[in-house]
Amino acid sequence: MSTHGDHGTEEYQHSSASRELLILYATETGTAQETADRIARECRRVHFHCRVQSMDAYPPATLISEHLVIFVVSTTGWGAEPRAMSSLWNMLLRSDLPNDLFEDMDFCVFGLGDTAYEKFCWPAKKLSRRMQSLGGYEICSRGEGDEQHRMGVDGALDPWIECLLEVLTQLYPLPHEQDNIPAGRPPPRVSLSNVGSDTSLDPDPLDEDTNFHTASVKCNRRITAEDWFQDVRHFEFSFEDDIKYNPGDVAVIHPSAPASEVDSFLVIMGWANVADDFFTVEHTMLDQTLPDHLPKIVSLRILFTRYLNFNAVPRRSFFQLLRYFAIDELEREKLDEFVSIEGADVQDEMYDYCQRVKRTIWEVLSEFRSARIPREYVFDLFPPLRPREFSIASSIEFHPREIHLCVAIVRYRTKLKIHRKGVCTSYLSGLKLGDTLRIGLRKGFISLPTDPNTPVVCVGPGTGIAPMRAVIEQRIHKGHTNTTLYFGCRSAHKDQHYHKEWESHAEEQKLRYRVACSRDGPEGVKRTYVQDLMKEDAQYIWTMLGQQRGILIISGSSNKMPTAVREAVRGAAERFGGRSNAEAVEYVAAMEREGRLIEECWS
Repeated sequence: MSTHGDHGTEEYQHSSASRELLILYATETGTAQETADRIARECRRVHFHCRVQSMDAYPPATLISEHLVIFVVSTTGWGAEPRAMSSLWNMLLRSDLPNDLFEDMDFCVFGLGDTAYEKFCWPAKKLSRRMQSLGGYEICSRGEGDEQHRMGVDGALDPWIECLLEVLTQLYPLPHEQDNIPAGRPPPRVSLSNVGSDTSLDPDPLDEDTNFHTASVKCNRRITAEDWFQDVRHFEFSFEDDIKYNPGDVAVIHPSAPASEVDSFLVIMGWANVADDFFTVEHTMLDQTLPDHLPKIVSLRILFTRYLNFNAVPRRSFFQLLRYFAIDELEREKLDEFVSIEGADVQDEMYDYCQRVKRTIWEVLSEFRSARIPREYVFDLFPPLRPREFSIASSIEFHPREIHLCVAIVRYRTKLKIHRKGVCTSYLSGLKLGDTLRIGLRKGFISLPTDPNTPVVCVGPGTGIAPMRAVIEQRIHKGHTNTTLYFGCRSAHKDQHYHKEWESHAEEQKLRYRVACSRDGPEGVKRTYVQDLMKEDAQYIWTMLGQQRGILIISGSSNKMPTAVREAVRGAAERFGGRSNAEAVEYVAAMEREGRLIEECWS
């Protein structure tokens, strides 16, 4: 890999005055945003002024004017780029761009991914190569944070940041009178000022956002058996706005934390008596981000109900900042141990305390009772309570001015036997008929064929059925009957979502329906999954996807299923398409390049 270091630093040193740096992040779950904030804080140590922006809020055409850019990119689905990256990435893929477009730009990339999946950090790798091919100069080797590491992405991020700072000081030397800023307590990213109780509040920014629409709850119904271990709900929301969306698009929902939990947390923190005092928020450290749709005037109760997440599992940077606020000597020593970078034993101790058992910020603060957190630091210690995205389970053609969702309510027990529940799914499960909320719409990855003769094969086990329901309804509405659904569940009678609809469509010959019920077979007999049905149907699969050049859509959990489905298609290409193993592998890869294999999966 070509870097400045290959050519010596003196020739490539820049003016000490050019200490402006842009950090662009693309995130799905928020980890890339937190990582971008962390990099910006660390770059202050070598006197860089950073701008931190989400890629979907940055005008792609202005990238050419930047001289130093750090890209922080997460990975979604089968190595796909995050939705926030799509606009910028599509611009960079234009074939008419000259190969010296970014010859005046220094850049580097930090990717976030999971080595459990084949295309680890794939968007970061592609972005790195593309920027180099357009003349950009990669100043340090690409970093790759791995969720499988005991320290999560921090396992790779910490050494990468140190390497980055070393390179930056070589390429952008400090004036002689300046030294690196020693590590210490960073200033808060906001300034807060009290306001009177009679102050009128501004309109809710979420209500003002035209990308969101007011929805009314029309249906909240459990669709798994009452005695089944998993609670899966079917939701229907109606709108006054004439909303538009396509199969594969997602609904964006901002959750609220339960009032009882917020009350208990505020008591633990010693904030109960000031929880409803209003104050203004002024964003002072512009190299750090704030939660979306944050009002200018808030209270602590409002913040922890809608904007800050006290139930998140903390990262190492949380403990780094918390140690400045702990008064008790033993607690400070423990926090110093947690943030030490020396030795695997220390990393193991923090992993065992925090990540392995999924201990939350709330629980950590309940144990480090001496910590006195200044109010202005809440945005630095607590991550944003982020909106969640759910694949839409309906066609607008079938259900005008409605959105349907199929949602598994998240509940589980940690290794400490503590009950946990998902913030957003719990919020949804508690909605009553007639309740209103704001729902946003985001473009998905699915693109259906316009030719009615092109077959579509849908593979959607579990709640992966959600976008498939939208696809099937859309195709039936258009009169297309060459659609196949492979659905997977555990029990035909417990969690076969929407089976009456599929059976009805199949009876009317509008759909071919195949279902694998993995736990319904006798003891000792190999379980049957969707990929097994596809192997049984290998000749049919090749007819649909090979001879008739159909489209395959895979949706569901990013575990072994997507890989196994691809293997089934490869097997069909070998057995009935006359391909060698290598040719069959290339055929499936070509399907993906051509947009005939679409994956909408999540971890």
